[in-house]
Amino acid sequence: MMASVQPGQAPTLEMVAARAGVSRATVSRVVNGSPKVSPDVVEAVQAAIAALNYVPNRAARSLASRRTQAIALIVPESAARVFDDPFFASVVQGAALTLAGTEYTLNLLIESELDPDKTRRYLLGGNVDGALVVSHHTGDHSFAHLSRSLPLVFGGRPLDPEESSGCTVDVDNEHGAAAAAQHLVDTGRRRIATIAGPQDMPPGVDRLHGFSSVVAGAGLADDLVEYGDFTAASGAAAMRKLLARAPELDGVFAANDQMAMGALSALAEAGRSVPADVAVVGFDDDRYAATAMPPLTTVRQPSSQMGAEMARKLVRLLAGEDVEAATILPTELVVRQSS
Repeated sequence: MMASVQPGQAPTLEMVAARAGVSRATVSRVVNGSPKVSPDVVEAVQAAIAALNYVPNRAARSLASRRTQAIALIVPESAARVFDDPFFASVVQGAALTLAGTEYTLNLLIESELDPDKTRRYLLGGNVDGALVVSHHTGDHSFAHLSRSLPLVFGGRPLDPEESSGCTVDVDNEHGAAAAAQHLVDTGRRRIATIAGPQDMPPGVDRLHGFSSVVAGAGLADDLVEYGDFTAASGAAAMRKLLARAPELDGVFAANDQMAMGALSALAEAGRSVPADVAVVGFDDDRYAATAMPPLTTVRQPSSQMGAEMARKLVRLLAGEDVEAATILPTELVVRQSS
């Protein structure tokens, strides 16, 4: 018989074991992050934990006493991308400066590319009091289901409404991308392309939608779309594809500054002058934007403020306070020589 929790009854390790069809010892090994459990068994146990809303005893004691005094900042990306993209450094800085005035220590967790479930096992093992999740994906890289067992604050809205149980801090991605597209339209560009971000992430989806709505609304074709993964290399590759598809294009919006840098490189490689031949606009206003050649027009997002606000929300959640479920921070178009 499948284990279920009666009203007022706290789920137990034994109930998780019964629901998953494994032994109590196996559940304990999964909760404590042991590598000696097969992936299919780990998946079954984690599903049972989520279904029963089970909080491991060690985690429950930590949450009650604040014994760990630790907060995790999770980045479900490769280590190479985390350390290459200035966006992450700004978010971490904002969170760290905010937590410096508290008793909490910030632990940076980069999701393992070989074993993504390692991070989940660590979190469910009672090693931290709560977590901040930056660069959230859907699918295998989603941490949303953990919000039923651990206080979480996400940087970015969830794509799936069913994953909306945690608190979020986001920027107005759609409005920012619309401002970028409108700038290209207002400066006379008529064949405008975009290098969109991953479509399993809210910024990728929202920025593409904001761009397309303005370009289509201006009566222009919005069919020139290529996709990148927010890295400079992917931006350069996408720009080459766009030039091959539409040599006459005269404007490009890249969904982040790193991809915009890659686009600038590919345009120079193709002998195109920026902005005389092609205007380029990015998104982030990271620390490289102002010193790019030419300096990059971009949409400034308050990355450090995002990290700070995420940390403030989580500290208030851990203190048992009521916290606004969603916070949206404004963006600002910064015009420079690339457009």
